This record gives sequence, structure tokens and C-alpha cells, in this order.
Amino acid sequence: QSEQDAKKGRYTMSSIATYASAESETRSISRARFAAIGAATVVAATLANVLFYYLGSAVVDYDADFVALPTPGGTITFTVFFAIVAVLVYAGIKRFTGNPERNFTIVAAIALVASVIPDFTYIPTVDGASNGQTAILIVMHVIAAVVIVGMLTKLTGQDNR
Repeated sequence: QSEQDAKKGRYTMSSIATYASAESETRSISRARFAAIGAATVVAATLANVLFYYLGSAVVDYDADFVALPTPGGTITFTVFFAIVAVLVYAGIKRFTGNPERNFTIVAAIALVASVIPDFTYIPTVDGASNGQTAILIVMHVIAAVVIVGMLTKLTGQDNR
């Protein structure tokens, strides 16, 4: 009778359910790993920029009137926000494209270029701005981009699509 049941597909439901359950479990592990890597990426980019903020302050005098660099708080806020955005963008690219590492690197390069345009056009007009402070901002953008792209594309790998 079990052969007849199998031919009629009566056991198919349980094997599909078992397979779906295993697939769901694998996906949740992948999502958890991706979330951990994403969080680590945000923290690493932020720490790298804060470290550079302090190294830069040893070389460049930060003007208190210059709103972009008065304290490390602005560096932390902007880095955390845009790093989270980058992680979410990478998650979408990874989910919906065939070559996420390459595609994200291209998107990140475009975002980096777009992010420094105000540093060359608007920032020089801000009270307290100096060439040294502008250079610090630009380097911070590059640091964040390198950390974010490097960690996301290298640590998530091909196995977590």
C-alpha cells in the first residue's frame, strides 16, 4: 500500500514540507549571517572614520564654526546612516542580481563620486571650512567606501544569495 500511496503523491506533501523547512532554515541562517556581517560593516566603517577623525585633528585644526567636523558625533551619525543604507542596498542587489559583488562595487563607486561632489562645490562656501577640513571629509568618504565594499563583498560571498 505504501507504493500505491507514493504513486498517488500522498507522501509528496511531507517531503515538500521537509524540503521547504530545510530551505527556510538555511535562508534564515544566511540572513542571520548577512545581518551580522552588515552590523559589523557599519561598526567597522564608523570606527575607521572616527579613528581618522582623530588622526586628522592632529594634522588639521577643526574650526568650531565648520558644521561638518565640530565633534566626532557628526562623523558617527553620517557614517552609521549611510553604512546602513549601503548594507540595505547590497542586500537588494545580492537578492535580485546575478553578480552582486560587481554590481554593488559599481553602485558604490557612483555613490562615492556623488558623495564628494558637495565637498568640492558646497563645503568650501560653509563658514569655517578650510581645504584641510575638506580633504578630511573626502578621505572619510573613501575610507567608508573601502570598508563597506570590502567587507560586504568579501565576507558575504557567493553562498548567501
